[in-house]
Amino acid sequence: MEPIIIVLIILVVLVFIALIKTIQVIPQASAAIVERFGRYTRTLNAGLNIVVPFIDTIRNRIDLREQVVPFPPQPVITQDNLVVNIDTVIYYQVTDARAATYEVASYIQAIEQLTVTTLRNIIGGMDLERTLTSREEINAALRGVLDEATGKWGIRVNRVELKAIEPPTSIQDSMEKQMRADRDKRAAILQAEGVRQSEILRAEGEKQSQILRAEGEAKAAALRAEGEAQAVRTVFEAIHAGDPDQKLLSYQYLQMLPKIAEGDANKLWIVPSEIGDALKGLSGAVGNFGAMGGGSGGNGASGGSVPAQERREKPSID
Repeated sequence: MEPIIIVLIILVVLVFIALIKTIQVIPQASAAIVERFGRYTRTLNAGLNIVVPFIDTIRNRIDLREQVVPFPPQPVITQDNLVVNIDTVIYYQVTDARAATYEVASYIQAIEQLTVTTLRNIIGGMDLERTLTSREEINAALRGVLDEATGKWGIRVNRVELKAIEPPTSIQDSMEKQMRADRDKRAAILQAEGVRQSEILRAEGEKQSQILRAEGEAKAAALRAEGEAQAVRTVFEAIHAGDPDQKLLSYQYLQMLPKIAEGDANKLWIVPSEIGDALKGLSGAVGNFGAMGGGSGGNGASGGSVPAQERREKPSID
């Protein structure tokens, strides 16, 4: 009984292995290449697939999704004989699993080498400045060449990107110095424009201030002159209304003489000729007042004092 049990167990194991090899489940966005006795038979798509066990074999499983492959920096010589290191990134997708398996041994390596050679050909016709500013042009040229070459491999190149372009260290230093000089130049220009604008605004402000000050002074002078004219007019009208006589005017004139002589700087002052008439009028007024008081001697005294006062008030002119 034991040999029969062992045989049954072996048969069950073989059946289980055959079932496993018969049923093949392919994930979504994937494909599998089936070979029968080493020859391509068919391509398994996503889902449940049945193959002949021990006769059909799975050669390769290929991911049909878009792939991203970065390539290491490659030295490239520009038209002006400068060596730059360029990093590239390839976005590709397998469209034909059979061609990707049998048309090329390693499509990743083939794409990398094709990218390097095409990039050197494109960059060799550009100088450094154009290389740094023509990323889109380089990407389009690379994609066109790669898409045409990889079509027979069952590969579609969707995008090619230049991740980095690194010029030599000496060129980087020169570029930094040039950029720094340009920034300093722009800063100096902006500062000069700011100073000029500030001076213009300051000059306009001073001009406006002087104009306003002059207008204010002119209005103040006009108002002051108008006020003085009004004051003189008022005084004149008051004097005219009061109808003063010569005696009152002479008395007021004599009251103003001490004020005229005030001040330490007044070393010499001139008595006008009209003061004689004022003194005569005032003397007559005082004489009449003395006569009314009943003394003729007072009149003679006052009459004799006028010339003496004139002599005291009048300064001698050397």
